[in-house]
Amino acid sequence: MVWVIVVVVALVLLVGVAVYLFNRVVRLRNEVDTGWSNIDVQLKRRNDLIPNLVETVKGYAAHERGVFEEVTNARSAVARAQSPAEAGAADSLLGQALGRLFAVAEAYPDLKASQNFLELQAELTDTEDKIAAARRYYNATVLAYNTAIQTFPALLFAGPLGFRAREFFDAPEGEREPVAVSFAT
Repeated sequence: MVWVIVVVVALVLLVGVAVYLFNRVVRLRNEVDTGWSNIDVQLKRRNDLIPNLVETVKGYAAHERGVFEEVTNARSAVARAQSPAEAGAADSLLGQALGRLFAVAEAYPDLKASQNFLELQAELTDTEDKIAAARRYYNATVLAYNTAIQTFPALLFAGPLGFRAREFFDAPEGEREPVAVSFAT
């Protein structure tokens, strides 16, 4: 009789631990999805700001067509990205294109002093900060999720139940190099 009680208690504890671990992994997976959505929202915000910025600069620098096309193409690539790796690569290209756009703006003192341009530039800077924060949050949740599904005992059920490791949002190779700053004209 006592052994039956011990077996029942052991089974109840085992089921309780399994439910807890399953719910924890589901919660972490949902946090990863939320983290990715946060990045997506900020990238969308930036993509919405860029046309206004480009149009503002176009009025002053109509002959810089190549820079505008580059920004537009890079913006489209970010919008089409389907994975963190694709988004990271497209984001890198967009950052470089925006750098060239701001370099064009530097050549036009009236534009640099324009309130509209300054507000757009401030909004873009704020958005870049929010994107960086969203990336950090996403990568932290990916780390917690991947660790949870790859450690015992959750790894016993994570794979068979379809829980797969997620990829981190990494900076492309070119963005890991030091930034060259030049004041040459």
